[in-house]
Amino acid sequence: MVTNLYTHQSENVRKTFLLMGGFLVFVITLGWVFSQALSNPAILYIAVVIAIVMNLVSYWSSDKVAIALSGARWVARQEAVELYRAVENLSITAGLQLPKIHIIPSPQINALATGRDAKHAAVAVTTGALEKLSGVELEGVLAHELSHIGNKDMLVSTVVVVLAGVVALLSDFFLRSLWWGGGGRDNNRGGGAFVIFALAAAILAPIAATLIRLAVSREREFLADASGVMLTRYPEGLAGALEKIAKDKSPMSQARSGLAHLYFTNPYKNSGKLITKLFMTHPPLEERIRRLRATDNMVQ
Repeated sequence: MVTNLYTHQSENVRKTFLLMGGFLVFVITLGWVFSQALSNPAILYIAVVIAIVMNLVSYWSSDKVAIALSGARWVARQEAVELYRAVENLSITAGLQLPKIHIIPSPQINALATGRDAKHAAVAVTTGALEKLSGVELEGVLAHELSHIGNKDMLVSTVVVVLAGVVALLSDFFLRSLWWGGGGRDNNRGGGAFVIFALAAAILAPIAATLIRLAVSREREFLADASGVMLTRYPEGLAGALEKIAKDKSPMSQARSGLAHLYFTNPYKNSGKLITKLFMTHPPLEERIRRLRATDNMVQ
């Protein structure tokens, strides 16, 4: 079977929803294990409530928080005419409302998109991207970020990040309960073997949740690359931007680890070591470039 831009997009959508479904099952299962080990069914209900509340809060305020933490500032049209023009043209092509446009004062080539939906979206581009990228390369990066908005990645990212946080909270609660005697260690609730199993789950679950969260993030990046090229019809523009980023050594001092998954590329410049790849928020640049070049002929 010949793979192209569209098959990659469909494949990534399926993978992402499978991962999200698996994540939800993972959280529920973990809550059930802890509730059984502590003989307290309320733990499972609490986990579900916390997940819903945290999702709602982060969903409504995600754009403001992300922009503030990134150090970005809103710019008027007269300050960045070319940037506005590029975003406007791509937004029209994508059928999206013009997002709020911001600039991040950083020499690193990067960008981010945030917002709970297309009507409340924001795009931020670093000064490094504006200075170092050509017109078609910058257009490729902007198309990628607008694709995140069009693909509703902000909602997906919020859900997955919150679920990972719930896993961490559940694990911490369980470990504290055991430590302070609330876990019924003396009366061996749930059976000694079951409690040991739950203890192991409490230690390993946050790591597993982080890996799942990052896997979802990486799949969304591949999807945004594919969707972005569908807007520009020029894969080489995005591939060229990624090549420049691979060579760019400029730091981003104001980057926050909690926002790393929102950026166009990881602001922390991950190494190629296996253990590092497992905890990457983005796919390797080489793999993204390879996929773009493989689909180049499909959109000519």
